[in-house]
Amino acid sequence: MKVLIVHAHPDPASFNAALKDTAVATLRAQGHEVQVSDLYAMGFKAVPDAEDFTDTRRDPERLQIDVEQEHQYETGTHPPDVAAEQAKVEWCDLLILQFPIWWFSMPAVLKGWVERVMSRGFAYRRGRKHAKGVFLGRRAMICCTTGTSAATYAPDGIEGDIQHLLWPVNNGVFHYLGFTPLPPFVAFAPRQATDEDRRELLDAYAHRLRRIEDVEPLYFHPREDYGPDQRLLPGVEARSGFQRSPRAPHRPAAPAEEHSDERGPEKKIEKKIRADVDSAASAATS
Repeated sequence: MKVLIVHAHPDPASFNAALKDTAVATLRAQGHEVQVSDLYAMGFKAVPDAEDFTDTRRDPERLQIDVEQEHQYETGTHPPDVAAEQAKVEWCDLLILQFPIWWFSMPAVLKGWVERVMSRGFAYRRGRKHAKGVFLGRRAMICCTTGTSAATYAPDGIEGDIQHLLWPVNNGVFHYLGFTPLPPFVAFAPRQATDEDRRELLDAYAHRLRRIEDVEPLYFHPREDYGPDQRLLPGVEARSGFQRSPRAPHRPAAPAEEHSDERGPEKKIEKKIRADVDSAASAATS
Protein backbone atom coordinates (compact mmCIF):
# COMPACT_ATOMS: atom_id res chain seq x y z
CA MET A 1 0.00 0.00 0.00
CA LYS A 2 1.13 3.56 -0.77
CA VAL A 3 0.60 6.08 2.02
CA LEU A 4 0.82 9.87 1.92
CA ILE A 5 1.08 11.68 5.27
CA VAL A 6 0.43 15.41 5.16
CA HIS A 7 1.92 16.80 8.36
CA ALA A 8 1.02 20.24 9.70
CA HIS A 9 2.91 21.24 12.84
CA PRO A 10 5.77 23.75 13.04
CA ASP A 11 7.73 21.99 15.83
CA PRO A 12 9.80 18.90 14.93
CA ALA A 13 9.79 17.99 18.64
CA SER A 14 5.98 18.10 18.95
CA PHE A 15 3.78 15.13 19.74
CA ASN A 16 2.28 15.52 16.27
CA ALA A 17 5.76 14.96 14.86
CA ALA A 18 6.14 11.89 17.08
CA LEU A 19 2.84 10.54 15.73
CA LYS A 20 4.02 11.19 12.18
CA ASP A 21 7.36 9.47 12.82
CA THR A 22 5.56 6.52 14.43
CA ALA A 23 3.36 6.20 11.35
CA VAL A 24 6.31 6.27 8.97
CA ALA A 25 8.28 3.66 10.91
CA THR A 26 5.27 1.37 11.52
CA LEU A 27 3.94 1.46 7.97
CA ARG A 28 7.35 0.90 6.38
CA ALA A 29 7.99 -2.00 8.75
CA GLN A 30 4.75 -3.52 7.42
CA GLY A 31 6.08 -3.24 3.87
CA HIS A 32 4.10 -0.16 2.83
CA GLU A 33 5.53 2.75 0.87
CA VAL A 34 5.32 6.12 2.59
CA GLN A 35 5.74 9.73 1.49
CA VAL A 36 5.52 12.72 3.84
CA SER A 37 4.60 16.29 3.01
CA ASP A 38 5.83 18.32 6.00
CA LEU A 39 4.07 21.58 5.17
CA TYR A 40 5.90 23.86 7.61
CA ALA A 41 9.30 22.42 6.74
CA MET A 42 8.48 22.83 3.04
CA GLY A 43 7.34 26.43 3.52
CA PHE A 44 4.20 25.48 1.64
CA LYS A 45 2.25 28.46 0.30
CA ALA A 46 -1.13 28.25 1.98
CA VAL A 47 -3.06 31.04 0.26
CA PRO A 48 -4.63 30.60 -3.20
CA ASP A 49 -4.36 33.97 -4.95
CA ALA A 50 -3.58 35.62 -8.28
CA GLU A 51 0.04 34.43 -8.09
CA ASP A 52 -1.22 30.90 -8.65
CA PHE A 53 -2.56 31.86 -12.10
CA THR A 54 0.23 33.77 -13.85
CA ASP A 55 0.52 31.46 -16.89
CA THR A 56 -2.99 31.72 -18.23
CA ARG A 57 -6.39 32.86 -17.08
CA ARG A 58 -9.84 31.88 -18.30
CA ASP A 59 -11.13 35.27 -17.15
CA PRO A 60 -8.46 38.00 -16.91
CA GLU A 61 -11.00 40.44 -15.46
CA ARG A 62 -12.19 38.46 -12.44
CA LEU A 63 -10.42 36.01 -10.15
CA GLN A 64 -12.71 33.06 -9.45
CA ILE A 65 -10.44 30.50 -7.83
CA ASP A 66 -12.43 27.38 -8.72
CA VAL A 67 -12.93 28.50 -12.33
CA GLU A 68 -9.23 29.21 -12.80
CA GLN A 69 -8.22 25.96 -11.08
CA GLU A 70 -10.38 24.00 -13.49
CA HIS A 71 -8.76 25.91 -16.36
CA GLN A 72 -5.33 24.98 -14.98
CA TYR A 73 -6.36 21.34 -14.88
CA GLU A 74 -7.54 21.46 -18.47
CA THR A 75 -4.37 23.23 -19.69
CA GLY A 76 -1.85 21.50 -17.42
CA THR A 77 -0.64 24.76 -15.90
CA HIS A 78 -0.79 24.14 -12.15
CA PRO A 79 2.01 25.84 -10.14
CA PRO A 80 4.96 23.46 -9.58
CA ASP A 81 4.36 23.13 -5.82
CA VAL A 82 0.70 22.26 -6.39
CA ALA A 83 1.48 19.82 -9.21
CA ALA A 84 4.04 18.05 -6.99
CA GLU A 85 1.49 17.56 -4.22
CA GLN A 86 -1.19 16.43 -6.64
CA ALA A 87 1.19 13.79 -7.96
CA LYS A 88 1.58 12.46 -4.41
CA VAL A 89 -2.20 12.37 -3.93
CA GLU A 90 -2.63 10.46 -7.20
CA TRP A 91 0.11 8.05 -6.09
CA CYS A 92 -1.32 7.16 -2.69
CA ASP A 93 -3.85 4.50 -1.64
CA LEU A 94 -4.19 5.99 1.85
CA LEU A 95 -4.07 9.67 2.78
CA ILE A 96 -3.37 10.63 6.41
CA LEU A 97 -3.77 14.22 7.59
CA GLN A 98 -1.66 14.80 10.73
CA PHE A 99 -2.42 17.97 12.66
CA PRO A 100 -3.25 19.61 15.99
CA ILE A 101 -6.77 20.91 16.58
CA TRP A 102 -6.37 24.70 16.56
CA TRP A 103 -9.46 26.85 17.01
CA PHE A 104 -11.68 23.79 16.47
CA SER A 105 -10.21 23.08 13.04
CA MET A 106 -7.05 22.21 11.16
CA PRO A 107 -4.12 24.66 11.01
CA ALA A 108 -4.35 27.30 8.29
CA VAL A 109 -1.44 25.82 6.32
CA LEU A 110 -3.27 22.50 6.01
CA LYS A 111 -6.53 24.17 5.06
CA GLY A 112 -4.53 26.02 2.40
CA TRP A 113 -3.05 22.73 1.19
CA VAL A 114 -6.57 21.40 0.71
CA GLU A 115 -7.70 24.57 -1.07
CA ARG A 116 -4.76 24.65 -3.48
CA VAL A 117 -4.05 20.94 -4.03
CA MET A 118 -7.55 19.44 -3.96
CA SER A 119 -8.59 21.80 -6.70
CA ARG A 120 -11.56 21.81 -9.03
CA GLY A 121 -10.85 19.67 -12.08
CA PHE A 122 -8.17 17.63 -10.37
CA ALA A 123 -9.97 16.49 -7.20
CA TYR A 124 -13.62 17.18 -8.00
CA ARG A 125 -15.71 18.32 -10.91
CA ARG A 126 -19.28 18.32 -12.13
CA GLY A 127 -20.83 14.93 -11.39
CA ARG A 128 -17.71 13.66 -9.58
CA LYS A 129 -18.42 14.11 -5.87
CA HIS A 130 -19.23 11.89 -2.88
CA ALA A 131 -20.38 8.45 -4.15
CA LYS A 132 -19.02 9.34 -7.60
CA GLY A 133 -15.92 11.09 -6.32
CA VAL A 134 -12.60 11.20 -8.13
CA PHE A 135 -10.76 9.17 -5.48
CA LEU A 136 -13.14 6.25 -5.09
CA GLY A 137 -11.38 3.12 -3.88
CA ARG A 138 -8.87 5.04 -1.79
CA ARG A 139 -9.02 5.67 1.94
CA ALA A 140 -8.24 8.64 4.16
CA MET A 141 -7.81 9.22 7.88
CA ILE A 142 -7.29 12.01 10.38
CA CYS A 143 -4.67 11.71 13.11
CA CYS A 144 -4.87 14.71 15.40
CA THR A 145 -4.16 16.04 18.87
CA THR A 146 -6.21 18.25 21.16
CA GLY A 147 -5.30 20.73 23.85
CA THR A 148 -7.95 19.54 26.30
CA SER A 149 -9.21 16.21 27.56
CA ALA A 150 -11.42 13.61 25.92
CA ALA A 151 -14.18 14.53 28.38
CA THR A 152 -14.42 18.03 26.89
CA TYR A 153 -14.92 16.50 23.42
CA ALA A 154 -17.50 13.92 24.53
CA PRO A 155 -21.05 14.18 23.08
CA ASP A 156 -22.03 16.12 26.22
CA GLY A 157 -18.67 17.90 26.59
CA ILE A 158 -18.22 21.66 26.61
CA GLU A 159 -16.30 21.63 23.29
CA GLY A 160 -18.80 19.34 21.55
CA ASP A 161 -18.56 15.84 20.10
CA ILE A 162 -15.17 15.30 18.42
CA GLN A 163 -16.93 13.41 15.60
CA HIS A 164 -18.99 16.51 14.80
CA LEU A 165 -15.92 18.71 15.04
CA LEU A 166 -14.13 16.56 12.44
CA TRP A 167 -17.17 16.21 10.13
CA PRO A 168 -16.02 19.07 7.83
CA VAL A 169 -12.87 17.06 7.07
CA ASN A 170 -14.33 13.56 7.03
CA ASN A 171 -17.31 14.57 4.92
CA GLY A 172 -16.39 17.91 3.36
CA VAL A 173 -12.92 16.82 2.18
CA PHE A 174 -12.53 13.03 2.24
CA HIS A 175 -16.02 11.78 1.37
CA TYR A 176 -16.72 14.71 -0.95
CA LEU A 177 -13.68 13.74 -3.02
CA GLY A 178 -14.54 10.03 -3.05
CA PHE A 179 -12.16 8.79 -0.35
CA THR A 180 -13.46 6.25 2.17
CA PRO A 181 -13.00 7.95 5.56
CA LEU A 182 -11.57 5.81 8.35
CA PRO A 183 -12.20 6.53 12.05
CA PRO A 184 -9.88 9.29 13.27
CA PHE A 185 -7.10 8.60 15.74
CA VAL A 186 -7.33 11.35 18.35
CA ALA A 187 -4.61 11.86 20.96
CA PHE A 188 -6.36 13.88 23.63
CA ALA A 189 -4.32 16.44 25.61
CA PRO A 190 -0.82 14.96 25.17
CA ARG A 191 0.73 17.99 26.90
CA GLN A 192 -1.06 16.99 30.11
CA ALA A 193 0.15 13.39 29.89
CA THR A 194 3.24 11.76 31.36
CA ASP A 195 6.03 10.36 29.20
CA GLU A 196 4.64 6.88 29.85
CA ASP A 197 1.16 7.97 28.81
CA ARG A 198 2.47 9.50 25.59
CA ARG A 199 4.38 6.31 24.82
CA GLU A 200 1.16 4.33 25.28
CA LEU A 201 -0.61 6.66 22.83
CA LEU A 202 2.14 6.14 20.26
CA ASP A 203 1.91 2.38 20.79
CA ALA A 204 -1.88 2.52 20.32
CA TYR A 205 -1.42 4.44 17.07
CA ALA A 206 1.14 1.91 15.86
CA HIS A 207 -1.33 -0.86 16.69
CA ARG A 208 -4.03 0.88 14.64
CA LEU A 209 -1.68 1.27 11.68
CA ARG A 210 -0.50 -2.34 11.75
CA ARG A 211 -4.10 -3.40 11.04
CA ILE A 212 -5.05 -0.38 8.95
CA GLU A 213 -6.22 -2.49 6.02
CA ASP A 214 -8.83 -4.15 8.25
CA VAL A 215 -10.22 -1.05 9.97
CA GLU A 216 -13.94 -0.56 9.41
CA PRO A 217 -14.68 2.84 7.81
CA LEU A 218 -16.94 5.53 9.20
CA TYR A 219 -20.59 5.28 8.24
CA PHE A 220 -21.87 7.54 5.46
CA HIS A 221 -25.31 7.32 3.93
CA PRO A 222 -25.32 5.72 0.46
CA ARG A 223 -26.62 7.74 -2.46
CA GLU A 224 -29.90 5.80 -2.52
CA ASP A 225 -30.76 7.26 0.91
CA TYR A 226 -31.13 10.69 -0.73
CA GLY A 227 -33.87 12.09 -2.91
CA PRO A 228 -33.46 14.21 -6.05
CA ASP A 229 -33.13 17.30 -3.81
CA GLN A 230 -30.09 15.64 -2.15
CA ARG A 231 -31.90 15.47 1.20
CA LEU A 232 -32.38 12.25 3.16
CA LEU A 233 -35.57 10.52 2.11
CA PRO A 234 -38.55 10.49 4.49
CA GLY A 235 -38.17 7.58 6.88
CA VAL A 236 -34.37 7.37 6.54
CA GLU A 237 -32.76 7.68 9.95
CA ALA A 238 -29.91 10.20 9.99
CA ARG A 239 -26.81 8.42 11.21
CA SER A 240 -23.74 10.45 10.33
CA GLY A 241 -22.14 13.68 11.44
CA PHE A 242 -24.19 16.85 11.53
CA GLN A 243 -27.03 15.37 9.51
CA ARG A 244 -30.54 15.36 10.96
CA SER A 245 -33.74 14.40 9.20
CA PRO A 246 -36.82 16.25 10.52
CA ARG A 247 -38.89 13.58 8.78
CA ALA A 248 -37.35 10.62 10.61
CA PRO A 249 -35.85 9.75 14.02
CA HIS A 250 -32.28 10.84 14.63
CA ARG A 251 -29.58 8.48 15.83
CA PRO A 252 -26.33 10.45 15.96
CA ALA A 253 -22.99 9.08 14.85
CA ALA A 254 -21.22 6.98 17.45
CA PRO A 255 -18.79 8.88 19.66
CA ALA A 256 -15.09 8.53 18.99
CA GLU A 257 -14.50 5.81 21.56
CA GLU A 258 -16.98 3.52 19.80
CA HIS A 259 -15.02 3.68 16.55
CA SER A 260 -11.84 1.97 17.72
CA ASP A 261 -10.42 -0.36 20.32
CA GLU A 262 -7.46 1.92 21.02
CA ARG A 263 -9.50 3.88 23.58
CA GLY A 264 -8.15 1.66 26.39
CA PRO A 265 -4.84 3.52 26.73
CA GLU A 266 -6.54 6.87 26.20
CA LYS A 267 -9.14 6.19 28.90
CA LYS A 268 -6.38 5.17 31.28
CA ILE A 269 -4.52 8.40 30.53
CA GLU A 270 -7.70 10.46 31.00
CA LYS A 271 -8.29 8.93 34.43
CA LYS A 272 -4.70 9.59 35.50
CA ILE A 273 -4.86 13.20 34.31
CA ARG A 274 -8.17 13.81 36.07
CA ALA A 275 -6.73 12.28 39.26
CA ASP A 276 -3.70 14.59 39.05
CA VAL A 277 -5.93 17.62 38.53
CA ASP A 278 -8.20 16.64 41.45
CA SER A 279 -5.15 16.08 43.65
CA ALA A 280 -3.71 19.47 42.74
CA ALA A 281 -7.05 21.17 43.42
CA SER A 282 -7.32 19.46 46.79
CA ALA A 283 -3.81 20.54 47.77
CA ALA A 284 -4.53 24.10 46.68
CA THR A 285 -7.58 24.34 48.93
CA SER A 286 -6.14 22.58 51.99
